Amino acid sequence: MSSKRDYYEILGVGRQASDAELKSAYRKVALKFHPDRNPGDPAAEEKFKEAAEAYEVLRDPRKRQIYDQYGHAGLEGTGFTGFGGFEDIFSSFGSIFEDLFGIRGGRHHGARGRAQRGSDLRYDLRLSFMEAAFGVEKSLEVEKREVCPACGGTTCEPGTQPEVCAQCQGSGQVTRSQGFFTLRTTCPRCRGTGQIVTRPCDHCRGAGLVKTLRHVSVKIPAGVDTGSRLRLAGEGESGAGGGPPGDLYVVVHVEPHDFFKREGRDVICQVPVSMVQATLGGEIKVPTIDGEKTLQIPKGTQFGDVFRFRGAGIPSLRNGDRGDQIVQVLVRTPTGLNRKQENLLRQFAEIEESKLGSKLKNMFKGSAKAAN
Repeated sequence: MSSKRDYYEILGVGRQASDAELKSAYRKVALKFHPDRNPGDPAAEEKFKEAAEAYEVLRDPRKRQIYDQYGHAGLEGTGFTGFGGFEDIFSSFGSIFEDLFGIRGGRHHGARGRAQRGSDLRYDLRLSFMEAAFGVEKSLEVEKREVCPACGGTTCEPGTQPEVCAQCQGSGQVTRSQGFFTLRTTCPRCRGTGQIVTRPCDHCRGAGLVKTLRHVSVKIPAGVDTGSRLRLAGEGESGAGGGPPGDLYVVVHVEPHDFFKREGRDVICQVPVSMVQATLGGEIKVPTIDGEKTLQIPKGTQFGDVFRFRGAGIPSLRNGDRGDQIVQVLVRTPTGLNRKQENLLRQFAEIEESKLGSKLKNMFKGSAKAAN
């Protein structure tokens, strides 16, 4: 059983809380336990991270729906693993912290403002029906920006150093007085970095990042379906100025199967049987995602009758329990009969008509007696 606290309890809101109520509640908790207000307090840091994780889940309609239905265990299938650290949180919720402290993250100190979290990336992955059903490991070729190997992300030509911004004296901010008020704004010359790069790196053209192709291995869990999204933490683009990397989101697209169809965790298929098999009953072989299985057809089976193989469906992402395979029988009308077969069918039809005639007579007699 998970030891994590309930997300609604962490933020102090009810389960019907609106988006605005969630944001307001998170602001209050983040302000109370912010690291700058509680320096060196591990308990406060833990509650700060805990609140960020709760808000990240509840502000996302899809994650919130999964959490409401399955709790913490349900989020494991989405690839959500929380935040890597404070900088990750500040990057994700920068606008909230700007409102609270007037600066991004509430931890802006001169040149440190250059640090920016890397961009998240999306990879659309196509899987076969069977790969999605049983899981698979894939190697993805991802194009992303990484730290420049020549300058190490400094943006400066190797062997050179940036100069301190003369306008803000390296603080990254400039002060202006308007009447009784003193305003501090981002330095327009260095854009808040506190430094000026006079000789940009030739290799990355002063960006600090270069495009590269990387192979990323991802394990796809059994039971994913079209629309499933997996988060690979830290596999996005590198951050600028020493910031943390972004994440890679793998979005699954499952290709249709020629024989099987999926409805939730159940696998659906249609199997043709002859009129004789349906009438007399017997055994037939049915393909399943686990291989061929034997199905006993009872006498008198009708077109469209449904049978089940219990536990032969798709595994659940939450607990691995499998659905069923549902087999619908399609009775085929015989064609291309020879004369002997046709005569036998006529004899059969005559017997059936005789039986039907007797039933109708008995029904008529019963109706007549009731009328008298």
